[in-house]
Amino acid sequence: MKIKAAVLNQMGIKPPYAASRPLSVEDVELDPPGPDEVLVKVAAAGLCHSDLSVINGDRPRPTPMVLGHEAAGIVEQPGAGVRDLKKGDHVVMVFVPSCGHCLFCAEGRPGLCEPGWAANVEGTLLSGARRLSRNAARLNHHMGVSAFAQFATVSRRSVVKIESDLPLDHAALFGCAVLTGVGAVLNTACVTPGSSVAVIGLGGVGLAALLGAVLAGATRIIGIDLSHDKLALAKKLGATDVFNADSADCTDAIRATTEGGVQFAFELAGSVRTMEMAYKITRRGGTTIAAGLPPPTHTFPLQQVNLVGEERTIKGSYIGTSVPLRDIPRYIALFKQGKLPIDRLMSGRLKLEDINLGFDRLAEGKTVRQLVVF
Repeated sequence: MKIKAAVLNQMGIKPPYAASRPLSVEDVELDPPGPDEVLVKVAAAGLCHSDLSVINGDRPRPTPMVLGHEAAGIVEQPGAGVRDLKKGDHVVMVFVPSCGHCLFCAEGRPGLCEPGWAANVEGTLLSGARRLSRNAARLNHHMGVSAFAQFATVSRRSVVKIESDLPLDHAALFGCAVLTGVGAVLNTACVTPGSSVAVIGLGGVGLAALLGAVLAGATRIIGIDLSHDKLALAKKLGATDVFNADSADCTDAIRATTEGGVQFAFELAGSVRTMEMAYKITRRGGTTIAAGLPPPTHTFPLQQVNLVGEERTIKGSYIGTSVPLRDIPRYIALFKQGKLPIDRLMSGRLKLEDINLGFDRLAEGKTVRQLVVF
């Protein structure tokens, strides 16, 4: 079938993107679902820094590629062998398909699925197939989803069925921002009531982590960013303190106000500078969690004697150490109860044709979560 999709033909094109237009909205061909695949009518797709890092070349991926990995939609056609989904079911898409058979899936860590990871790097679905094409030439999939399009053919293992009473623009956020941010707090760090927490980088994932800290019962929650607007929003969402990272004494001020640092510091900006800050504001015996994604060539210098002598812990968190089939329904239930107000992260809605302008706003730090709606 013919669909409209946003195609990235070349990485590294310079902003402003509204002028350089790295994403080209084109008519492309989408194949029907193969075995254990599903055709989904996309309702909403979020603009995330993981998409931006492919556009600017920080995370190399094969091009041409249809971008978009955080989305929700409605099942249009189940493929052969798919018996637990039917036309009309609502689903959230997940950007790491899990095979269910590798060592990590068997250990209950589907976010580390090796076949899923390999397929994402190669730009294919979990099966190894590419279902997108343009002028008879195959296009690559982004994270097995490619949601900046009217429809997406995805692996059955890339979607989680949800109840139909949740608006699909809200539902889209659960596929990345909520899984990654809330999951980092609840699953990776296992933050306990009464803890002290700092979150560096208050984009969609960072503010979701802040909501996760509120949910976990942390009593001291510090938000850190460069944007005054995001710091103000963090206060409204439950931060007890906020600091502008541009301040020369930001690190010292946080250590002073927390009497040596926080128990849990989350790096969600995706840079070495903020990782260094996160480590410095973690107290003795505390845990620093890295969930931002810097370019692969960047390295974090570490004073090993400090790590040993202060019994520090550094943990990576990918997709929030989540089990999507378990966690997405849980987080949606908490949202419906008013305990996880992720709707307050939504900055605005866009048409697909305005997607380059949306990425300008994201790159400039002017938004939290924008959504392309269909």
